Amino acid sequence: MIDLNTTAVNTWCPGCGNFAILTAMKAALSSLAEEGLPIENVVIVSGIGCHAKIADYINVNSFYSLHGRVFPPATGIKLAKPELTVIGHAGDGDAYGEGLEHLIFAAKRNVNMTAIIHNNRVYGLTTGQYTPTSPLGFKGRSTPSGTREAPINPLDLMLASGATFLARGTSHGLELLKKIFKEAILHKGFALVDVLQVCVTYYNMYEYYDKRVYELKDHNPGDHDQAEKKIREWDYNKDAPIALGVFYKKDAPTFEEGFKRGS
Repeated sequence: MIDLNTTAVNTWCPGCGNFAILTAMKAALSSLAEEGLPIENVVIVSGIGCHAKIADYINVNSFYSLHGRVFPPATGIKLAKPELTVIGHAGDGDAYGEGLEHLIFAAKRNVNMTAIIHNNRVYGLTTGQYTPTSPLGFKGRSTPSGTREAPINPLDLMLASGATFLARGTSHGLELLKKIFKEAILHKGFALVDVLQVCVTYYNMYEYYDKRVYELKDHNPGDHDQAEKKIREWDYNKDAPIALGVFYKKDAPTFEEGFKRGS
């Protein structure tokens, strides 16, 4: 396998779910490189938050963006050099909060990139505030008495926004995560993978997820209605089963195909 390690010292907390995402991403990229993907053409764009350090830990081209602004520069990179493989990494607060409008438009435009959302359902870097995916009643630094608002279902929102590839994984499912990452990167169009990435310090959900997750079987990702039903099975607030795998996938023209180079 190709060595994608760097000399940067990893500063994530022991037990952080980001380690699983890092391991799966390096494994997926290494496997794709062995299958012919030019590793020098891979670009990782990250935002602000614990997740963003992943750009320091994988030896590929990278770009640090502002908070909530992963997808505008990622779109610009893809338009300027369509031959590049662009992978955006963002947190749930980063992508589903401040940067939501950019995420929606990247999906709407079907920009040919991969979005990996490190969804720990808490602002970990700033020590425990609630995010758009925190459950109703979540008690954190900013809401000691509990939140007064229900969480959003980001995959449902992305389906409505026009994303052409939607999947979910967890930080306790390494092999499935690697498989999903490879499929998402190879997809032609906007691919989003929502990873239930546990923050052991401020919101340890390992036991909760381990009791409820299951891998999708006999599911047709080309069926929009079936995908919507599975996505809505768990709404981030209920003790319902949590499906993992690829929910939705379809072919559609990409944003950059609408532009002619030099025009």
